[in-house]
Amino acid sequence: MSTEILAPLDGRAMPMSEVPDPVFSAEMVGAGVAIEPLDTDDATTVVAPVSGSIVKLHPHAAVIVTADGTGVLLHVGIDTVGKPDLFEVKATEGDQVDAGDPLITFSPNAVRRLGLSAAVPVVVMDSAPGSAQNALTGPVTTGSVLFSM
Repeated sequence: MSTEILAPLDGRAMPMSEVPDPVFSAEMVGAGVAIEPLDTDDATTVVAPVSGSIVKLHPHAAVIVTADGTGVLLHVGIDTVGKPDLFEVKATEGDQVDAGDPLITFSPNAVRRLGLSAAVPVVVMDSAPGSAQNALTGPVTTGSVLFSM
């Protein structure tokens, strides 16, 4: 059975190898695709890429586990841990969410002004490096299929 992972925001899809973080770029956490958000100061909403239960929710990250036990991690920006003022959480840990439900809002350019990457890795946890199938690259819109596992 294949799990489709949807794009959680608009932007440019890129291979994990382009993420400026060695853990994500080497797919140590799992395989996936990252999205470089649009160039905007406006609030950008990051939505659930799959339906399931939010098992972890921080201002900068979320983990959703699907009904079949697949864990999907979203990390909003690189090196954004400990900067909760950049984010507004729109859900609660333990919530059941549908793909497309709002999780976190942030301004990509506010992250960039701090000299940080605004890239949003979307990872299937504990999956083998390179195992993301049909991975998109280039322009992507919220809700389109980003990759499958």
